[in-house]
Amino acid sequence: MGKKRLITGVVATAEAVRLADVDVISSYPIRPYTGIMSELARMIADGEFDAEFVHAEGEHAQLSVVYGASAAGARTFTGSAGVGVTYAMEVYSPISGERLPVQMAIADRTLDPPGDFGSEHTDAEVCRDQCWIQGWAATPQEALDLTLLYYRIGEDANVLLPQYACQDGYFVSHITGEVDVPERAQVREFLPPYKNKHKLDIYDPQIIGAQIEPNMGPPLQYQRVLAMRNAKKVIKDAYTDYNRIFGRNYSPFVEEYMTGDADVVIFLQGAHSQTAIDVAKRLRNHGEKVGVVRLRTYRPFPTEEVRDALSKFKVVGVVDNSANFGIAGGGGDLLTEVRTALYDEGDKVKTVGFVAGLGGEAITRDEFYRMFDKLQDVAKTGKVSQNAYWVPFEL
Repeated sequence: MGKKRLITGVVATAEAVRLADVDVISSYPIRPYTGIMSELARMIADGEFDAEFVHAEGEHAQLSVVYGASAAGARTFTGSAGVGVTYAMEVYSPISGERLPVQMAIADRTLDPPGDFGSEHTDAEVCRDQCWIQGWAATPQEALDLTLLYYRIGEDANVLLPQYACQDGYFVSHITGEVDVPERAQVREFLPPYKNKHKLDIYDPQIIGAQIEPNMGPPLQYQRVLAMRNAKKVIKDAYTDYNRIFGRNYSPFVEEYMTGDADVVIFLQGAHSQTAIDVAKRLRNHGEKVGVVRLRTYRPFPTEEVRDALSKFKVVGVVDNSANFGIAGGGGDLLTEVRTALYDEGDKVKTVGFVAGLGGEAITRDEFYRMFDKLQDVAKTGKVSQNAYWVPFEL
């Protein structure tokens, strides 16, 4: 195995970018993702890493830089947070439409207002329909691993899609954890050199751009649909190889904790799952049949895997760490996705939504206790009195 280090999520991500031998990096500062670029700049300045580092004049320019570099055949990396993510929105669809496997780290934070610096998934989730692979790391170790996994998945010839490798701002990005930083030889075994099937070449001129004839649109969009479908198998294969080479034990789509005989579970993604698991352990010590199911891959959404995981419980509480104003059900995007996945189960599984941790606030143990209490009431009565609760105001 590699070298054990106590490092933060942003440093872990930078280590993964170095190990992936990325060619072109573009940066623009916005907390809390900025620490990734600070560490990469240090590595390059100290001669530890050979890459082209471009400091852009804004987030739109950042994505434009890696768009062009990837089209020219380079392995690329960029990142942002909060309003920086939304400022670059125009460029996301052209990148995926051109099937360019750019990787973007998002160390998320709330949008303005209030613009606070702790985690909130809204900034990344507003990008969910741009045809990028997407998921959340819950620890610094996972931040490193997800970066390497996503390069392998996105660059696969059957996928060729960009990736949002997300981590919770501050809860992962700036909190230290023990990280196994692998050897470069291990990474080379897992991640082959990047070779795109089409690239800009002065000896083979072609146009790569967003504007095409109307009749070319439907086939292009369908290609992206097929790429997302293909990604499911590629994700499974990549995780199998990663676990074997690096000694991990990751599940590619959902992970279950203490669910063997559980009646009720909380379903969520990201770093707040660690607190939910801690609370579930304490409740288990008091004889409560509770558990946690964590989503690892958000796009493509693993509908079948989520249905198979959740259909065996009486009640599922879905925690959304994002603001989705006016959405069906009054909760968030995860609640909507889960209810779609469980549609064919009818009334067999009750679902309750919780919107929590907004504005960068921690989702506290006390709040998770109250969520579990509500779910157990539903399990006893069989009645859902409210589709979703905004925590702590309605719970």
